[in-house]
Amino acid sequence: MDARENWSGSGIGGAPAAIGRLPDGVEAYVFLIAFLGVFYLSNGPLMLGHYDLGWHLAAGDLIRERGEVPLQDPWAFTLGDKRWYNLSWLWDVIASVLYQHTGFAGIVLMVVAAGAVIAGYLAFCGLRSGASAPAVCIAVFAACLLYPCYEASPNMYLAASPNIATMLFAVVFYGECLHRRGWFLLPPLMVLWVNLHGGFVLAFPIIGVFCAGALLRRDWANFRHYVFAGVGCILAIFVNPLGWHVYDGVTATLGHFVQADIGEWRPYLHNMVMPGSLPGIVYALAFVVLELWYRNTTRIPIEARALAWLFLALGLYQFRYIAFFFIFSSVPMALHIDRLLPARLSSFKIQRAMLAAGVVGVLLLPLTLMHVRPALALPDMLSDEDANYLTAHCSHARVLNHWNVGGLLIFRTRGSAPVFVDGRAATAYPDDLLQDYRKLVRWDIDAATWDRTISKYNIDAVLWLRGHEELRRFLVGERGWKEDYTGAYVSLYTRQQASSREEFKEPVSR
Repeated sequence: MDARENWSGSGIGGAPAAIGRLPDGVEAYVFLIAFLGVFYLSNGPLMLGHYDLGWHLAAGDLIRERGEVPLQDPWAFTLGDKRWYNLSWLWDVIASVLYQHTGFAGIVLMVVAAGAVIAGYLAFCGLRSGASAPAVCIAVFAACLLYPCYEASPNMYLAASPNIATMLFAVVFYGECLHRRGWFLLPPLMVLWVNLHGGFVLAFPIIGVFCAGALLRRDWANFRHYVFAGVGCILAIFVNPLGWHVYDGVTATLGHFVQADIGEWRPYLHNMVMPGSLPGIVYALAFVVLELWYRNTTRIPIEARALAWLFLALGLYQFRYIAFFFIFSSVPMALHIDRLLPARLSSFKIQRAMLAAGVVGVLLLPLTLMHVRPALALPDMLSDEDANYLTAHCSHARVLNHWNVGGLLIFRTRGSAPVFVDGRAATAYPDDLLQDYRKLVRWDIDAATWDRTISKYNIDAVLWLRGHEELRRFLVGERGWKEDYTGAYVSLYTRQQASSREEFKEPVSR
């Protein structure tokens, strides 16, 4: 008798089943979805802290307005003839519609719903693998608390960004492959995934691991199913507005030199925050110890172990992959935890306690939303006041803006104050411009580099983070520029000869 039978069978020692007991696992789903939903909702303001959310909303509005996916960006003055590969156009449209009708609350609820589906699917995978409900609750709850990585804001993985589509579909593909039942659903799901986020390429390592596992077991029937699913997914990729050019957009992201300056693409060590990262480190160490201790067990599917180890290694190399380690490790961890739990516990009492707690969690959900709703807004890094000043005084200026404010500038001005660069990186901007920009993002100022960039792009103004004193001393003290405006987080510097031009208006008194 396996562990699941011990927990959900007729009772310990052959005792009759309790009258009116719930179907197996229902209490686990209610508990996990309710309390993780409360946790995610309570982090609603953080979910909106992604620097790219602004341009995603503006892109959704633009697509709905034009009735097509634009092939060139209308908001920047540095694009040249560069084609814009918007790999998340469908997510942008959905977010735009939600924002129009429900505000930021609707977007946050969409993210929470995606998190609830992920938790429910992982619980299903754990229960179907033979782990008991309490073990599944412990493992999935821990994984779902950790993978969003909220302590590393803004590098979060359950947030208001298209990345949630990749998190969700990766779990669905993993679950369907793990239990060998819905492989024929994967190509239709790929049609959605490829239009929601460029992370759709993650489907192929997942399917590939299961193909390799079936090959090792000489399970030819499932091997054929995985191969058919993989071929179907390859064909499904071309059902998108970019056609085969979608690969150009993906290759413009993966392995690009600009990744060296983006936090989520840096190693895990670079993104560690103490003490916030300690729970994740403890979880990873526990996984490694349990895996090595029970290394000879055949109870855990080899594919689940392989994916967990693969993404642990990738996550240490690049932080963005650590979230997938937490997700894919939940099934092995549930089965390991099952070994450690006491064997003789009252299944019915555990079910009743978990269900009662889950009901309490469900009641807390609307209260949590009411509590956080007033705080749901875009980051304060670029306020409406800042944007209004730029629109009024820099509508014809060439402004060199900091990367982190580019997406917000697009959202708040819609091109009336054209941007120099933003988080779309190589999917929208030429490589030579990105090379020029990345030479500027240093705390110490290289005067020759700044002078060369300002001259090359005919820069009239610089919109930079307020606390960069070295830049202030260089522009104002050494080059005779003027600090024209200071907001809560940004400062605007203008050069005097630019401010005297007819199209560059004199600032009003503040």
